[in-house]
Amino acid sequence: MAMIDTIFEWLDRGAEKSSRRIAQGTGRRSFLTKAGAAMLGGSLLPMLPFDRNFGQAFAQEGASPDGDQTSCDYWRYCALDGNLCNECGGTLNQCPPGSEASKVSWVGTCRNPNDEKDYLVSYNDCCGKATCAGSFCFTSEGERPGYRMGLYNDINWCMANDSKGYHCTVAVLVGLADA
Repeated sequence: MAMIDTIFEWLDRGAEKSSRRIAQGTGRRSFLTKAGAAMLGGSLLPMLPFDRNFGQAFAQEGASPDGDQTSCDYWRYCALDGNLCNECGGTLNQCPPGSEASKVSWVGTCRNPNDEKDYLVSYNDCCGKATCAGSFCFTSEGERPGYRMGLYNDINWCMANDSKGYHCTVAVLVGLADA
């Protein structure tokens, strides 16, 4: 019995020491600030975007019977200006190993011939490796002048990354475009 009492006393002293250390290091205002931030963050959580279609809108992705994803005529490349990553060791929407997606990108609105819907497509340059010698596509549908940066594809979008070297470009579906 004495051994159990000793263990409880040891746990009690340890809990008391750690609570006193925390109380000395933080004040009520700090606690109220953190509690308020947690409550505000929790109230904003339902406003975050999420896929309301549960992936159904993208079921057509790459499913075109006549769509060659290595051809510049593929529907998702309507505003692409660059080398295709799926010919450079990557995929349609993933950079090749050893490169990283640009932190900034341009966006195009492309019509999928399978379902006749318009989709927002984010074009990200993959940075950090030498330029790939794959297919070069220049399909500037809907391009705007250089002062409209998010709709202009003629610059090196790797400028925001640590490694500025351009390798290739991916076309990532963002979602359905509003009518």
